[in-house]
Amino acid sequence: MATAFSAAKFTAQPFPLNPASTTSHDSSIVFAKPTSLFLGSTRKLRLTSYSKFNLSRRSGTVDAVSDVVKQKKSKSSPSLLITKEEGLELYEDLVLGRAFEDMCAQMYYRGKMFGFVHLYNGQEAVSTGFIKLLKQQDSVVSTYRDHVHALSKGVPARAVMSELFGKTTGCCRGQGGSMHMFSREHNVLGGFAFIGEGIPVATGAAFTSKYKREVLKEADCDHVTLAFFGDGTCNNGQFFECLNMAALWKLPIVFVVENNLWAIGMSHLRATSDPHIYKKGPAFGMPGIHVDGMDVLKVREVAKEAIGRARRGEGPTLVECETYRFRGHSLADPDELRDPAEKAHYAARDPITALKKYLIENSLASEAELKTIEKKIDEVVEDAVEFADESPVPARSQLLENVFADPKGFGIGPDGRYRCEDPKFTEGTAHV
Repeated sequence: MATAFSAAKFTAQPFPLNPASTTSHDSSIVFAKPTSLFLGSTRKLRLTSYSKFNLSRRSGTVDAVSDVVKQKKSKSSPSLLITKEEGLELYEDLVLGRAFEDMCAQMYYRGKMFGFVHLYNGQEAVSTGFIKLLKQQDSVVSTYRDHVHALSKGVPARAVMSELFGKTTGCCRGQGGSMHMFSREHNVLGGFAFIGEGIPVATGAAFTSKYKREVLKEADCDHVTLAFFGDGTCNNGQFFECLNMAALWKLPIVFVVENNLWAIGMSHLRATSDPHIYKKGPAFGMPGIHVDGMDVLKVREVAKEAIGRARRGEGPTLVECETYRFRGHSLADPDELRDPAEKAHYAARDPITALKKYLIENSLASEAELKTIEKKIDEVVEDAVEFADESPVPARSQLLENVFADPKGFGIGPDGRYRCEDPKFTEGTAHV
């Protein structure tokens, strides 16, 4: 029998996220079929299941939360996971993220955006499931795939689209672009182009919350930070360093791994010795959770617990959301490396379609109500494009702003003019 990581098994296999077909009915969860395990691994995986989702203990046990949430629901009551209002809010946010990204693709190919643009299509359940549970004062740290995180946190579509267009009305005045969304007002602490570089920033933000509460005695400071990053980041040193620090100081942070199975063109199975990222949590004394990242309701249930324990001062949680991007790594990626069967498997599990079905089947919303939301979002996105297109481009004098800590000491000359505007600025450097 071939080992889990033999060359013959390097092609990523879809992970069947419907536990009903792979789990037993006793107190443990056993994936019996060799080909039905996590991300195509052929090793048998046995996870302990608990009737109560208890994240407060510090032990090496790993919770398989997709199934824990299911058992918790069945044992407690037959009530629905969400109210009508919550369901409509989630649906609107999912549709906004998808429609916005689809429009970005159109604008990119029309030459309205420049550089690399990484879209979030398919992964919306993760952003919506986590961020819609946050307070305004809570912080979000993202990656280069950051448009939808900003939208979920409340940054207006106009401000995000204008930033993508490089206009002064953008949330970074046109200086950040696609990969660097930032909003002080909404506590979006930035998208980061290099993998892993946002995790220390998020850890610092969480430390700030703890410092304010415990040292400055701001009793009402229960702010939580979410750090989003992908599977490719989890072999990066900053990831391990920050998990250690967060656990050591019991920081109010949730590390959210958006495992879309591919780091650009590198399969997750080929890049890591153990594909179970969530197991790295217990190694540092924090809970490690795996959840179906294509199901917004499952993500939301896990997020409630993880955010809640962070807010209560019980420390960090590592949550691995198994998801999938429906487009290439960026709009410059022809997406020829992934197996068409794998793409079709996840496309059939579209998180928007799944939530829509849930809302209608449980009489939480009608087809007409959902159509109204979709129409509203189309208008919001169209308006954002028109606004961005008509907005002015930054003045040249803005070039050196927000670059130096003391711009007058370097970027501006004695006459008050920017040095780069002086014809003599580069004099004597032609020979270099």
